[in-house]
Amino acid sequence: MPTITRSDLVRLLALRFPQLAPPDSDAAVKAILGALGDALARGRRVEIRGFGSFHAGQRLPRTARNPRTGERVAIPGRRVAHFRAGKALREAIAASAPEHPEQ
Repeated sequence: MPTITRSDLVRLLALRFPQLAPPDSDAAVKAILGALGDALARGRRVEIRGFGSFHAGQRLPRTARNPRTGERVAIPGRRVAHFRAGKALREAIAASAPEHPEQ
């Protein structure tokens, strides 16, 4: 399954908007991703209509086991980013999904 990287986003933005020079496309992608990351780090929720919403959630501390030794390991709680797809994105994905997904 192909992956789209940040540099791919910059290239696609430059192709879609030819009036933007490649450095401007790069600056735009950096600014958007930077603003998203900063907002999440401050505990804010970010909503992009038609795409989805991001928020910082809390993972509780837990005890796990080392699979090699069986030893118990304490995993501390932490904040993690969560994403919930918007209705338009969910519908677009469902419409383009293959009948029999490859594994």
